[in-house]
Amino acid sequence: MPITPAAATHHSSNGTAEAILLELVDEDGTTIGTAEKLAAHQPPGQLHRAFSVFLFDERGRLLLQQRALGKYHSPGVWSNSCCGHPYPGEAPFAAAARRTYEELGVSPTLLAEAGTVRYNHPDPDSGLVEQEFNHLFVGLVQSPLHPAPEEVGSTAFVTAGELAERHARDTFSSWFMTVLDAARPAIRELTGTFAGW
Repeated sequence: MPITPAAATHHSSNGTAEAILLELVDEDGTTIGTAEKLAAHQPPGQLHRAFSVFLFDERGRLLLQQRALGKYHSPGVWSNSCCGHPYPGEAPFAAAARRTYEELGVSPTLLAEAGTVRYNHPDPDSGLVEQEFNHLFVGLVQSPLHPAPEEVGSTAFVTAGELAERHARDTFSSWFMTVLDAARPAIRELTGTFAGW
């Protein structure tokens, strides 16, 4: 999953950089501690809390995000609208809303929980491992996007059919299909059956 909150830009009051911490969890999603972000993604990976957001427009099209080329994890690949990690002690819903605004410059409407999914996805290009307990969210985007260039390389709204074509052609994040499939029931509830998700 993407590395979140303004990675490497946290500074303490004396100007020194502070480590970005992730919340470690057990297989049931119960918090058991914290770990530094990069260390948690080193093989074999430490199971940690994450979130994934799927945003749709009024036509039922999914907002895809192409990750910025400067990201050290999965740069340049396409993925869901927004994803990341809550700060330790931060509610996943609050983190999803915060991070969507930080990355895309929008506050989604009707943002709703869509379940959880646990996965283990190694990234062969970076050598990092996604061991995540992922909280899923779906919502609507009803205002213009203002993507942060250090986070987002490009965006696209796609229908279910267009996604299938793009997925066959372009490179997507290792976790994309796992989180999309897990969120489909909530996506169908949000968009209706006409959208084809």
